[in-house]
This record gives sequence, structure tokens and C-alpha cells, in this order.
Amino acid sequence: MSRPSETRDYGQLMQNALLELSALQAKLDTLEYAATEPIAVIGIGCRFPGGVNSPEQLWLLCKNGGDAIAEVPSDRWDVDAYYDPDLSSYDKTNTRWGGFLANIDRFDPGFFGISTSEAATIDPQQRLLLEVSWEALENAGYDPLQLAGSQTGVFVGIATCDYYKAMTAIPTRAGTGIANSMAANRLSYFLDARGPSVTIDTACSSSLVAIHTACQSLRHQESNLALVGGVNIMLLPEVNITFSQAGMMSSDGRCKSFDATANGYVRGEGCGIVILKRFSDAVKDGDRILALLRGTAVNHNGRSVGLTAPNGLAQQAVIRQALANAKLAPHKIDYVEAHGTGTPMGDAIELQAIFGVLGQGRTLEQPCGLGSVKTNIGNLEAAGGIAAFIKTVLCLQHGEIPPHPHFKTINPHIDIKSTPFLVPTIDRPIDIKPRFAGVNSFGFGGTNAHVVLEAAPEEGRGAALRLRSVTEGQGSRGVNFHVKSLLTLSAKTETALRELASCYADSLENHAAQSIPDICFTTNIGRSHFNYRHAIVSSGDLPHLISQLRTFATSKQTTGRLQPDNCPKIAFLFAGQGSQYVGMGWELYNSQPIFRAALDDCDRILRSYLDRPLLEVLYPNLGKGGKGKGERERNLVPHLLDETAYAQPALFALEYALVKLWQSWGIEPDAVMGHSVGEYVAACVTGVFSLEEGLYLSAEPGRLMATQAREGQMVAVFAAREIVEEAIASYQDAVAIAAFNGPTQTVIAGDRQAVAAAIARLESDFIMTRELNVAHAFHSPLVDPIQNAFEQTLRKMQFYPPCLPFISHLSGEFEAGVLDANYWRSQLRSPVRFDRGIQTLAEAGYNIFLEIGPTDTLASMVKRCLPKNTATCLSSLRQGHDDWRSLLDTLATLYEKGININWSEFHRDSPRQRVALPTYPFQRQRCWIDNEF
Repeated sequence: MSRPSETRDYGQLMQNALLELSALQAKLDTLEYAATEPIAVIGIGCRFPGGVNSPEQLWLLCKNGGDAIAEVPSDRWDVDAYYDPDLSSYDKTNTRWGGFLANIDRFDPGFFGISTSEAATIDPQQRLLLEVSWEALENAGYDPLQLAGSQTGVFVGIATCDYYKAMTAIPTRAGTGIANSMAANRLSYFLDARGPSVTIDTACSSSLVAIHTACQSLRHQESNLALVGGVNIMLLPEVNITFSQAGMMSSDGRCKSFDATANGYVRGEGCGIVILKRFSDAVKDGDRILALLRGTAVNHNGRSVGLTAPNGLAQQAVIRQALANAKLAPHKIDYVEAHGTGTPMGDAIELQAIFGVLGQGRTLEQPCGLGSVKTNIGNLEAAGGIAAFIKTVLCLQHGEIPPHPHFKTINPHIDIKSTPFLVPTIDRPIDIKPRFAGVNSFGFGGTNAHVVLEAAPEEGRGAALRLRSVTEGQGSRGVNFHVKSLLTLSAKTETALRELASCYADSLENHAAQSIPDICFTTNIGRSHFNYRHAIVSSGDLPHLISQLRTFATSKQTTGRLQPDNCPKIAFLFAGQGSQYVGMGWELYNSQPIFRAALDDCDRILRSYLDRPLLEVLYPNLGKGGKGKGERERNLVPHLLDETAYAQPALFALEYALVKLWQSWGIEPDAVMGHSVGEYVAACVTGVFSLEEGLYLSAEPGRLMATQAREGQMVAVFAAREIVEEAIASYQDAVAIAAFNGPTQTVIAGDRQAVAAAIARLESDFIMTRELNVAHAFHSPLVDPIQNAFEQTLRKMQFYPPCLPFISHLSGEFEAGVLDANYWRSQLRSPVRFDRGIQTLAEAGYNIFLEIGPTDTLASMVKRCLPKNTATCLSSLRQGHDDWRSLLDTLATLYEKGININWSEFHRDSPRQRVALPTYPFQRQRCWIDNEF
């Protein structure tokens, strides 16, 4: 009989074993999921025949059953010279038709940093890849320039090299421009992408094989993002001649897939790129998911009837493998985008293979649609697979299978009548909302590819939208949502910038249901920011935003180009006492977590020094459901915030929180200057002392002054220094100049009666004055009694040199040494040399002055210190104005002046979703080796 202790030991061993098995199973599940994780399609770019330059235009072409085939353009080859319907000669073609792009000789070399002469030596296929890839990334809501250094893979299908063949002599250094192997590499180089960079040529299946390869790279963690697609351009008649002689070309220029009259395929050209990402990453990053790639497969025909003959069994095998990889039953497929070459034999073999696999377990009540984009735009060969893929993604997006052109009677070798497979036409549409779809693509050398797609799930399509519906309008501790938004536009030329604004106006008119905050989010996060810039603060009114865009697009006023080598220098100016008011910054406290956290930290620290919590004084209705905002709140606590003991720490806390907010958005000062008590905050943010010490210093003068009689007054005098000095000359022991704010603005401070006498004298000469909202007269003889006590406090502290250029308000000059106790003792008493400080900054090249404080007082004073239009003067907040609007106005100006904004942090607390917007308007010019063609 076993002992109880031994029984317990065996039980523990069993429990441990079960835990280890559970952990191992979890690891296996994780590995299995990683190997089969769905891949999200998050962006599309395309250039296809028929003037199709966007996914939306492709969908309209397909939905309307459009046909983009046209006669061979005269700038390609002389079709009459090569056309012979009877093929009476070996050097003739039996077709005059094809799917062509317009203006393939044109390119925007400057945009991609390529000279015009070099661009002329680059195959237009490579140039198309550059432009369409940029558009695909923008369609995904990604700034292409932010991919630098990332594990972004590039996988490109390309087969033809007509540009090279057409050259009678290869230009010097043209090797990289004409080698197909460089197609993916050039794109990786331009983006500084560090993932795999692969060019694939399996003929017509090239781009679908590229998708298969990209999915493997993503699942194996080689790539975190993938640009995948294909390109094809037709410049010479030789391929048409070869395929015509082989009996593969349609003489009437129509690809009639599955039809009894099918007589061959029609060649087409174009470029398609999709952006792929692991599904889990796409959801985590809030990407706009268009569809999911569930499974892919690639195989070869092996030895069949002939090298170019299709193999039905191999086609069945590749479909089965793709379904197995997708873990999907065959009868779940609702639509198949067939290869559909339009040859009698090829169509029959392909459809029988589809029926043989997807018909398993499928009843007549489970219909499956069939189609092929080749009937719309021709066979794009190396780009054919990506064209079919993009069309299928659009079908899943729209929940609709478009009509299949040129189909009247089924190919007699295809038995479709007794099957659940249907071919939709304009006259006979089918009512299927596809959830799962397959895409076939076969190379004429025997490489077959198949992919299985799924419609985007709700968790991918609507995560941000659902979050917004739950939290929209929340304030306080909720998520930050504002109706007012900032829309940014930028380009590399002024012409492109105005064209972009016009495109946006057109787009917003056609997509009125889009959320303006989402639009602004996408322009800020998902676009590169170039040297020509324009920013619009939107109030949420769509017609007004469209009007603003159109006004800018048609304006003749120049925007000016930012000079990369002459970055603007920004100085933070910290406001002093007298600018405080109840409710200042309330909207930010209620909506901006970073601002709120900083203010909460200050409130917590100050509880040791203040009789009442700072937040109660700033926002009297906090916690009572009130807004706590504006002048109307002043009557609730009529004088407390104006008391020095509260005014100075309150301003310190507010300004410190504003700095933290600006810094979170990437707005960093190049220099700082404080006005009076504002110098404490300037010193704190430059590391002279800690936040705790800074708050203590801001509160201590108020505590000490509370022991003195309230006999002081401070008054702003709008007159030159000499006039003011003369007016106070008789009161030297009682009145002093407290601040030199500008050529005609001086502040005096001192004994109330003496100040009143001086003011009376000044006003008798019709000089304007204004009393400041302060309880004590700092920078005057009235602070002399507390200086020794204040210095004793200062002697206990450790001071450090400022880590940024620091303008001393004592001298108005840069102060690089340690600001010690002697400095701060003098700072309490000496006048503020604001005017000289601004002059010093301007002379040192600082041209943006941003006031950190609750008003725009300092910003206005700067304008009076400097010649007109020599500086940009901005404020963080403006009393009586909406806090958020004030910040957006300033941020818009900073953006236009060339300050780089951290848009990710700016939008961090306001979840939005990326939306499709107009892509960059390339400013193309002819880039062609004319004498070679």
C-alpha cells in the first residue's frame, strides 16, 4: 500500500506534466498559426488599359462589363505594316488589337531623384513599378519614406524587355535600367527596404507566383510588409507575330473566355501592386484590410503533351493544395477568377479542373461564379495574375461578381449545364455575395499558381470604427476625439501641390460619407511630407473643407519652397504672471492624456506647498459635471488664482504641460526664453533643476510675499523707455521698470500710490496704460524684503547648466553657465529684458517664436520687437478661443514652415482608420530615347 505522501507526490508530478504538455501544445499552436496565418491585403495600386489608374476605376470598368481593348497606338509600331489577317508571311500578325496604356513615355524623374537623362535609359516597366508602388502604399495609408530600413519585401513579376530590344545601341550606364533583374531591386533601393527583393518570370503566372512567394516570406518573418505585383509593356510587334503564327492570338481583338467563339487571347499591358501584411499585424496597426489571403500554391505541369500545353491534373493539384493550405473545403469557394486565356482547349481544360475540385461536396444550391478580367483588359502576361487578383479583391470588397464580357454560348467542350457553376453577364447577372474566392494563373511554360482569398472580416474592417462609435464625444478620462481636424497636403512642386488640393476636393465631393477626421488622419500619417506644404484646419464641415481646398488650388499666391539646408529655428517663449485665468487649458485637460498627466503630476507635487489643490483652483467645477472653462467661471473663485501663491505655480504647471504636449508631437525648442516667472519653466525644461524644484521655486515667492503688505501694483505703459524713466524719476525708491517688452511697451511696478502718481503723469500726456492682473509688484523695490529668505531657499538646491540655448531675462543674452542661487535672487528683482532677448534670438537666426502660456501676449509683443514679416509669432492658447483650435492653427503654421510633426503621437489618443484618398499627382515629362525608336 502506497503512503499518502507518495500519492501526493505522484499527483504533483502528474499536474506538472499536464502543465508542461499544455505549454508545449500552446507553442505548437502558435507555430502552426504562424505557418498558416492569413495575409491581409491592405493597399492597391494599378495602371491598366482603358484609362484605369486606380482600383475604383478598375471596378467601374468590370462592373459595367467594359472593354478596354483598342487598336495598336501609332507610337508603338506601324500596325498596318505588320497586320495580315491571313498570315501569308511569317513576319505578320493577325491582330490589330491590344490593351494599351497612354503616355508610357512620360515619367516624373525628379520625384524619384533621377535625372531626366538617366530616366530615359530606364525601361518604362521599372518606371511604372516606381509610380504604382508609391500609389499602392499611399492607398494603404502608408508614408513610403517611412519604410526606410524596414523589413519590407519586394516581389515583382516581369517578363518582357521590349525597351532594351528596341535600342539600336545601349546607352552608357544603362545596364541597371534595362535588366529585368533590377525591377524589384530598384524599388527596394528607392524605398531603402531591407527585406527580400525578388524578380520572378514564369510568364503569365509571374505575379501570382510573386504573391505566393511574398506570403511565404511574411509567414517566415523574413518580411513584415510586402510590395507584390507585376508589370508588362508592349513596344514591339515581335511577340504578337510569334503568338499569331502559333495560333494563340484572337484575330478580332476580343478575349472570349469560355465562349464557343473563343479564338485566342489579346495581349495587354499594365502594372498592378498590392501591399501585404500579416493579418495579426494589420489588425494591431489599425490597417484598412481589403481582403485576406488564406492559402496559396504553385506547381508545374511536368511532362505533358507539350511544353506549352496545359495539364488539367496539375491544375487540379495546385487548386487542391491552395485549399489545403487555406484549410478550406472546396464547396466554400463562391467565385473563381479564372486564367481564361480564351483558347478553346485552354478554357476547357481549366474549367474541367475547376469543376473537378470545387464541385466536390457542392450542391446546385451552392452556386459558384466564374469570370476572367482578361475579357476586359486583355492578357497582361506577367501582370495578368496581379490584375486578376486585384479584380477578385474588389469583388469581395463590393460583395458582387461583375459581368463577364463577350460570353454568349458556352464552349461546347465545357459541360456546365448540370453544374452549380455560373458565368454572369450583363443580361444574366448572378446573385452571389462572395466570401471566399480563388484566383488561377498559368504560365505557358507550365508553372501554375492558385490563391484563395477571403472577404475582410469585421475585426479588420471596422475595429477603429467600432471603437469610435463607443467613445465618440467622450472627454475627461475618455479617448480624445475632436470634430476639428488638421488636413495636410505636400508635394515636391507647387504645381503638384495645387493639383493635389484639387484632387482632394473632387474626391471629397464624390465620397461625402468619409469621416473628415479619418481623412485628416490619413493625410497626416499616410503621406510623405515634402517641401511644398499646405495645411487646413477643418471645423468638420465638409462643404467648407471642399471650398477651402478649391480656393487654395486656384490661388495664385505662391506657397514658397522650404529649403532643406535652412531648417527653421524655433524658440519657446514662456509667459509670466498676469496671463492666468480660471479654466485655462481646460479643454486640453479634458481631452489630451499627455497634457492631463503632466498637470496631474504638478498638482500632486504642489499639494505640499498650497493650501488648496491646484486643480480645484484652475477648474472649480472639476468633478461637478461643469466645463470649468472661460471667463464665466471666474466668479466662482473670484480672486484665488490671481493670488501670487496660486498664479505662479498654476502658470508653471500649465506651461510645463503644454511643453510636454508639444514635445510629444515632435515640436522641440531650439532655444528658450522665459518672461519673469516663465523663466522657471524654461529652466526646468532645459534641465537647470527638476520639476519638483521648479514647482517649489514657483510657489515659494508667493508664500514669502504673502507675509508682506499688499501695496504693490504693476502697469503696462505703451511708451518708449525714455518717457517712462522720466515719469518715474521722482519715485526711484518706490517704483521701478519691471520689464522692457518692446520699443514702446514698458512695465512699471512698485508701491501702489507711487505707481498711480506716475501713471497720472503719463496719462496726462495721452499715453495709454493697462493694469496687470497681479497681486504683488515683482521686479520692484517691494520684493527686497523677501530676497534674503528666498536666497536661503535657493542655497539648498543644486543647479545645472541649461541643455539648450537659454536667453537670460536679466541680460537678454544667451546664458551658457550655471544659473545659480545668485542668478535667481537677481531674477526676482531685476527688470525683464524681453525686447533685448528677442533681438538676440533674431540675430542668431531664430525665426519662429512659440509662446508657451495661456494667451498670445508674448507673441504679440514679439511682433513689436522685430521688423514686419521677419518672424513667425505663434501662441499655444488664446484666451476666449477654443483650446484645440488654437493648437491646430499653430500646428498648421509650424507644418507649413517646415517643422516635422510626429503624426503618430499626435493621433495616438484619437483612434481613426485609414481611408482611400487621392494619390500623388506625378508631374510627368517625356523620358525617352527618341532616336532609338
